[in-house]
Amino acid sequence: MSAFPEYELAELQRETRIGGAGTSVARDIPRIDLSDYANRKEAIADALWQAATQVGFFQVFNHGIPEEDIDAAFAVAGEFFDLPMAEKARHARRPGSNAGWEYRAQVRPSTGTPDNKESYQITLPDMAGLWPTATELPGFQARMCRFERQNWELGMKILSCFAIRLGFDSDFFTHNHDPASPYYQSTLRLIHYMSMENATDADFDLWRAGAHSDFDCLTLLHQRPGQGGLQVCPGMEADAPAWTDVPPLRGAVTCNIGDMLMRWSDDRLRSTLHRVRMPRRDEYLGPRLSLPFFCQANRDAVIQGPLKKYAPITARDYLDERIRANYTPRP
Repeated sequence: MSAFPEYELAELQRETRIGGAGTSVARDIPRIDLSDYANRKEAIADALWQAATQVGFFQVFNHGIPEEDIDAAFAVAGEFFDLPMAEKARHARRPGSNAGWEYRAQVRPSTGTPDNKESYQITLPDMAGLWPTATELPGFQARMCRFERQNWELGMKILSCFAIRLGFDSDFFTHNHDPASPYYQSTLRLIHYMSMENATDADFDLWRAGAHSDFDCLTLLHQRPGQGGLQVCPGMEADAPAWTDVPPLRGAVTCNIGDMLMRWSDDRLRSTLHRVRMPRRDEYLGPRLSLPFFCQANRDAVIQGPLKKYAPITARDYLDERIRANYTPRP
């Protein structure tokens, strides 16, 4: 009998084969300038398509989200994670949902062990009773709602370029990620990877986040300079993974294609394996914060590409399957 559970989705079956250390290799991560987007959209779309079909991971600059707003979002995220555990537990993720706080709860199919992190997930229609109060964290909700919207706008610019190249209307993905819909399920996630300053040698054998591909259409990731560890495996080389470090550069938003969009594109766009490794003893060992935004199609959206390579599936069913696989312990 296999040591791993069987999954219906091929994406999850692939993840069960990539839990090992693998090898390391230097690669260039594409860097794309989004300045003057309205007038340069054709050239930007060409650059994005090249990066997404060949690598699946890229960094965008001049993206329109002010650095001071990114700094403010990191500041209030830090304030949230500094709250006492009992206070954070009052905002705990509900089973089966993608909103609220969790602590070392996500178990990747690739590893079978919990990621060494805590996170707070913001999915706007599902946040009733999950926001910290104004007494706990003044201004937190307003700041995060603003930052969520800024990321949504950036994500829709990038997805519009992909829509055109796939033969869809330029607003196709915007309609399918409509924040006014009660079925909206894009998610802003605040992640705190725990400090390794007092860790034992055995702790360094684990992962801050085990190898995986994302559930969504597109991920936008904000990182802090000096807090590295993100590694990618372009090309979905699951059988012989070779990992590349992605530098956390100020001014850059790191982006990757998710499995939803890979399906929607009939596999023309490349979902990319990635993980967060433990630091080495000679590197920064303190806590690591990151802020990813997941462009996840509305629950009622039907995912099927123009070539119909895959059977249609609603975004609700697709996301539910991925959440179950990541929050259900292995037998």
